[in-house]
Amino acid sequence: LNASVSAFQRRFVGDVRRCEELEKTFTFLQEEVRRAGLVLPPPEGRLLAPPPRDLLRIQEETDRLAQELRDVRGNQQSLRVQLQLHQLHQLRLHSAVLGQGHRLQSAAAPADGLLERTPLLQPPGGPHQDLRVNFVAGAVEPAKAAALERLLWRACRGFLIASFRETEQPLEDPVTGEPATWMTFLISYWGEQIGQKIRKITDCFHCHVFPFVEQEEGRLGVLQQLQQQSHELQEVLGETERFLSQVLGRVQRLLPPWQVQTRKMKAVYLVLNQCSVSATHKCLIAEGWCAASDLPALQQVLRDGSSEAGVSAVVHRIPCRDMPPTLIRTNRFTASFQGIVDAYGVGRYQEVNPAPYTIITFPFLFAVMFGDVGHGLLMFLFALAMVLAEDRPAVKAARNEIWRTFFTGRYLLLLMGLFSVYTGFIYNECFSRATTIFPSGWSVAAMATQSGWSDTFLAEHPLLTLDPAVSGVFLGPYPFGIDPVWSLAVNHLSFLNSFKMKMSVILGVTHMTFGVVLGVFNHVHFGQWHRLLLETLPELIFLLGLFGYLVFLVIYKWLCISVTSAATAPSILIHFINMFLFSHSPTNKALFPAQEVVQSTLVVLALVTVPVLLLGTPLFLYWQHRRRSSRPAGRQPDDDKSGILDSSDASVAGWGSDEEKAGCPGDGEEAEFVLSEVLMHQAIHTIEFCLGCISNTASYLRLWALSLAHAQLSEVLWAMVMRVGLRMGRELGVAAVVLVPVFAAFAVLTVAILLVMEGLSAFLHALRLHWVEFQN
Repeated sequence: LNASVSAFQRRFVGDVRRCEELEKTFTFLQEEVRRAGLVLPPPEGRLLAPPPRDLLRIQEETDRLAQELRDVRGNQQSLRVQLQLHQLHQLRLHSAVLGQGHRLQSAAAPADGLLERTPLLQPPGGPHQDLRVNFVAGAVEPAKAAALERLLWRACRGFLIASFRETEQPLEDPVTGEPATWMTFLISYWGEQIGQKIRKITDCFHCHVFPFVEQEEGRLGVLQQLQQQSHELQEVLGETERFLSQVLGRVQRLLPPWQVQTRKMKAVYLVLNQCSVSATHKCLIAEGWCAASDLPALQQVLRDGSSEAGVSAVVHRIPCRDMPPTLIRTNRFTASFQGIVDAYGVGRYQEVNPAPYTIITFPFLFAVMFGDVGHGLLMFLFALAMVLAEDRPAVKAARNEIWRTFFTGRYLLLLMGLFSVYTGFIYNECFSRATTIFPSGWSVAAMATQSGWSDTFLAEHPLLTLDPAVSGVFLGPYPFGIDPVWSLAVNHLSFLNSFKMKMSVILGVTHMTFGVVLGVFNHVHFGQWHRLLLETLPELIFLLGLFGYLVFLVIYKWLCISVTSAATAPSILIHFINMFLFSHSPTNKALFPAQEVVQSTLVVLALVTVPVLLLGTPLFLYWQHRRRSSRPAGRQPDDDKSGILDSSDASVAGWGSDEEKAGCPGDGEEAEFVLSEVLMHQAIHTIEFCLGCISNTASYLRLWALSLAHAQLSEVLWAMVMRVGLRMGRELGVAAVVLVPVFAAFAVLTVAILLVMEGLSAFLHALRLHWVEFQN
């Protein structure tokens, strides 16, 4: 109600900003929880939007938690860097040097009399100077050890003894945190000048130099002190980690309900910002749509929400002529079917919703193209598993987009698989193989005894024909579905072609007729009785007079042509073409008496309905508009329709604006009626319907094409994989060994090609049949 007010000047913009700041803090806390490898649990129970004073409490506690988490995380990082990565690393290196130092010393110490016997190892000032030996111990990276040893030898001219040894266990690198090996060294030398050279060289190589005690007892004491210091540092780090885990545990417990409450509060403030302020600036005014059944609940909620303020909210019903929005309630079963309809377009207020009928027609038309007992059963079991596990938290929390798509349509997949099993039994196909649930209705014995099949005849004719005209060959129809004997016949594909093509036309015309009949309920509900005579009746005459008659010819030929006259049976296609040409073919005899008269009458009726569809409704609305315009001002007859019926009259017809196109009175004024625009819209509707009856009937032949394609793909997969594997296993005598990889390949190809790819193709074609052919 305050669209003219800037977004920055609205009353609750400050509260919205506070909620957004809270959400930023929530994001920081959520990232810290995820960084620690933890998961936020879903909130428990039904959480209501808190009152404004609770927002302050949530904000204070959130800021305190965030600050505490920042401090703890910062302390942990500084401790980890300063202690573990540096001091602790130094302690570990020192311990490693001392742990190997006594062995290094024993290996490097000169033997008695070595200085006197070896001139190279004599002290620099002569053999009579101070013979006190000094030591330098430390660690260096392994890559630098060889260069360090050479430089020490050359710089000190051999007046030292050095020993290098690799650490037994790798230590954590202070920069990367990865385990790395180090080279420990122990250098013994004489004289202060050589010691200074050694220290400078080790500094240049970035060596870690540590004090070295000559006595073994002293080294052991230092080693114990270092281990104690390392243990104390580990305790400090552990205590910091425990405190951090406590803070994160509080965040895990408090953050999920706070997020929900803050989102709801922000939504409340965003709605309140759309309200206008009264003249006294003491209350807010809002307008909205509400389902009539939900009005008592709305009033109760408003009373409960405003009870603490001392003044309860007041709800008034406002008379309005605007078209109300459409509300369609769904549950977990009907949601996916309603989504199919809403993806094409949401119906106007109080129109018939085709989604309940789509629950049956969509899986059935899919199953006509996907009919196979085995494939349908696999799809049904996959959907059943999702339905049984739909309440598990792990299933609901899955983020994979493809999985979410399948899971959302689990009930749709369930019915698609179930209907596919049904049509698979009708086609008598299970992984392209026929099953003999009942005895076949065909007998070869009668053909062999009555037709004179001799040995010579059998030798000359590799293919044998079963003639149903011979008594005893055809015993009767198969109880349910197609007789399994057709799976052995060479003309199996020709028979199925004829059967499925005619079946597709029958289903298509029935489906389109049902869509036209649904419009009758719209016209009756809105009181548009003229549309029943000027639109629905001509549409039914046009559709059923042409293509309904085609369905009649198919069924009539099925029922009335016997086996004996099948060879000379007339062609339905020739009759249908001659029907539009007003001619007859001498070689194509009539199916029933006076067929040409009936066909000519139906074509004339269909042609007559076209001008009725084109001009009937516009002329009626024009006459109604003239009558309303000629009525004296202030006079409203009792039987005149209300404004909302007039608006629906125009909207159901698909004409743009309700009041502009149909002359509906709006805000007390007479809207302009433009006959040319109404005629243009009606002409588009008429052309679309008349041409659509032809193209849409042909479009339903995709049921035939996709069904044959699915059956042939199944047959090819069986013949080229399973049949080859069975033959190889029988010839080699190792059927079990051969069939394992063969069946694995057959299963993978079946799922990938026939279930996923072919199933998606059939799904898209069923979707098109509902969007274009049915919902139009």
